Amino acid sequence: MIKLLYNTPRNWAEGVVAAMDDFLPDHAAAEKKASGMAMGMVSHYPDRTELVMAMIDLAIEELSHYRAVVRLMNERGLCLLPDEKDPYINQLRRSIRDGKKFYFMDRLLIGGIVEARGAERFGLVADALPPGKLQRFYRSITKSEEGHRELFIELAELYFDPVETRLRLNELLVIEAGIVKELPIRPALH
Repeated sequence: MIKLLYNTPRNWAEGVVAAMDDFLPDHAAAEKKASGMAMGMVSHYPDRTELVMAMIDLAIEELSHYRAVVRLMNERGLCLLPDEKDPYINQLRRSIRDGKKFYFMDRLLIGGIVEARGAERFGLVADALPPGKLQRFYRSITKSEEGHRELFIELAELYFDPVETRLRLNELLVIEAGIVKELPIRPALH
């Protein structure tokens, strides 16, 4: 299991709840990108049968989350926004090592870390929301993201030595904690 080394401050979630109409388009974009990332993994590693099947399932699930967020947006009269670069993801990508083996391992581990951060943040949003439909939705999304976090680590340990995998995971968690500490507090997932 991934243990994040930095906890998002609770006031982040309070800001999200206060600006939910700004958060929802960002959340939708994150789900769409997650689905695309999963299909990108299928394209890059077509010979990894277990990965292919897992990523197809993940892509479909993330796309269903995207659809659900878009429906929530439609109910609120909101529109999708053009995609923007995600500074969190871009900074994490800079830590991916060169070399076929290292690149693949790091992509899997970073995928797990991103899902862990998403689970943490969606859980904070659910806790900050009043009881109702939106809170139930974010509780459901949190549970889903928790499962995704484990999926990526299981895949990494399937394809690589578990000890080496855990050592690298710990290095990346330190890097990720430093990145998150510097993120501005705003109504966005990252």
